Order: sequence, then structure tokens, then C-alpha cells
Amino acid sequence: MSKSFNTDGSCDPRLHYMVDLSGRLQEIKSMVDAGKYFTINRARQYGKTTILTALADDLADDYQVISMDFQIMSSSSFENEPAFVSAFSSELLDLVPNFPDDVEKKLISFAEKKTQTISLQPLFKVLKTWCQESKRKIVLLIDEADTASNNQIFLDFLAQLRAYYLKRQKTPTFHSVILAGVYDIRNLRHKMQPEDKHVENSPWNIAADFLVDMSFSANEIAGMLNAYEDDSHTGMNIEKISRLIYSYTAGYPYLVSRICNYMDERLPGTKEFPDKISAWTDTGFYEAEKMIEKEDNTLYQSMIRKLKLYPELRTVLYQLLFTGKPIPYTATNDYIKDAVMFGFIRNENDTAVISNRIFESVLYNYFISAEFASSCYF
Repeated sequence: MSKSFNTDGSCDPRLHYMVDLSGRLQEIKSMVDAGKYFTINRARQYGKTTILTALADDLADDYQVISMDFQIMSSSSFENEPAFVSAFSSELLDLVPNFPDDVEKKLISFAEKKTQTISLQPLFKVLKTWCQESKRKIVLLIDEADTASNNQIFLDFLAQLRAYYLKRQKTPTFHSVILAGVYDIRNLRHKMQPEDKHVENSPWNIAADFLVDMSFSANEIAGMLNAYEDDSHTGMNIEKISRLIYSYTAGYPYLVSRICNYMDERLPGTKEFPDKISAWTDTGFYEAEKMIEKEDNTLYQSMIRKLKLYPELRTVLYQLLFTGKPIPYTATNDYIKDAVMFGFIRNENDTAVISNRIFESVLYNYFISAEFASSCYF
């Protein structure tokens, strides 16, 4: 089976061309080994699910790894404590083949709602028993954790995790917990309902800083292209093409894969690029980059939705694009935190700049088009 450049969901090294993740996995495993609780919050399509999947495999030899995805749980699972405890217990039973008998019995009663007391407190007592009786330390991974973060039950769940973490020297608990999503779980202000806007702090403020760089370097892109070239024999100048890709994407994983996908699948067979040899050239790169700027993909749609939801963010980006006035990169400012969290900007010499050249063009064209549409009403 031939491999491809994937831009749809999690990547699988057996099916897709990928950069080498071993360095990142080692950094994250070091945090797990140290018993850290932390969040991996990055913008949409930044490789979070791919890294979590690879991490679960990497940790499996040393730990009991529980890898959950809150996105597959129905919204009704977060309406109240009994619903959440039942859904959470059901997921655990599906994911773990062998529980101690006493733990399994309790989880089944929660999942099937056969007990009168279904709440977080008895659930965590059962989890404590499981951690105590388990032959291996348990690591809990939760992807799409912010799916539930505008529900009080999720805040209560985080509070319980925090409480057990603080007592971990005396009380058996998860060795490490990793939550992944777009929003920083330590600051849930953006995901709260309007009546809860006064809430600023997360009950999970014990989370360690996650400083692993998840963008791709030019060298990592070159490594991926080397693997592709071994299969395709295009004769491309790998070093030059990888530098071009990096210069326009700044290593944003989705954009890197998207450009490669276009050069591999979309361009070859066209009048200008009859084969892959002609596609994997400077000219082919610029054509693919131009096509990607003009398309309407899920990443751009997510970006535009954020501009509509956060007017201050829209103002900041407009200023960066059209006035040329430098904006200091001050991490304590909400508008800077928002723009970084959603992947719009990065820090360059203590100045906020648009994350990459493709985003610059997409946002610039969007603002120009929006202004033209507004002027048509007058």
C-alpha cells in the first residue's frame, strides 16, 4: 500500500508520510516519567491527536495507558454528575480489558446506573482503588478535553483530579494526566456560558507548562521528503523545497502536509505539470501554495469563526496586517493569549507577528473581501 500526505485526521506512519516525532515523544515522556499533569493546547489541525496516539503507543511498555476522546461522548454525558459518571465509567470499561474484580463491579454499576449514588466522589474512590491495585502506574490521556469545558461537571472533574494530585504522596492516583485541546484548560474563560463570564481560573491550575515545540522545522520537513523521494524518485531538490515549504508555513503541520499533498496528488496530470517530476519544483511549489491560499478548507473556516467570536482578536490582526504598527508580544494580555492559542500569531523578537505567510495572505484577502462586501450596502 502506497503512502500519502495526510490532512484528514490523525496520521499513521504505516499509511502516511510524517516527520520524525521521536524527539517530541521523548520530551513528553520525560514529563510523564516525572509524574506531571499538563495540557497540550494548540490550534486546530496542529497534530495534537497524532502526537497523543503516538505517545500512547510509546508509553505502553512502561505504563497502563488510558487514551480517551471526549468528542465521542454525547453532549448529554456532561449535563450532570450521574450522566458523566455513567459515560466515563462506560468508556473506561471499553478501553481497559482487565480491571480488578472489585473495581470492574463498581464501574459496571455506574455505567448501567444500578447504584443509587452516582456522583464524582464515589467514582474517584473507585479510581483510587484501581490505582492502588494496578501493577503498573496509570497514565490518563484525554483528547478534545475542551469539548466539555463549558459544563460545570467538567470543572468539578478537574477539581477532583487536582485534589488527588495534591494528595498523591499519601493517596493513590493517576501517575500522570494529559489533556489536549485548543483551549488552555488552565484558563476556561473563553468556553464558559455568558452567565459564567466572571470565571477566570481553572480548578486545574496544577498543570505544568508544556513547552514542546510541535511545529515542523525545515530539517524535519526534509526528512519527510527524503522518505517520499525514496518511493517516488522525482529528482526534487529536497533541501530547497523543504526550505520553501517552511518559509511559507513556519512549520504549521496542516499547511506543510497540505502543500505536499497538492504537489503529490493535485498538480501531477495537469497541463502545466504533467507528472510528479515537474510538480516537485519551485514552480510547482508556488502553484500549490497559490491554490491553498484560495481554497476554503476546515482550518480557514475555523479561523474565520474565531474572528467573528472575538472582536478584539479581529482588531489586533487587522492592525498587524494593514497599519504596520508593531504590537509588543505581551503574554499577559488577553488578546495576545487568544491570538496565540488559536494559532494566528507568534512571537518574533518580542513582537507579535502573523504566524506564517499563508495565514497573512488568507487573512488579508478575507479582510479586503469583507470590507468590499460591507461597502456594497452603501
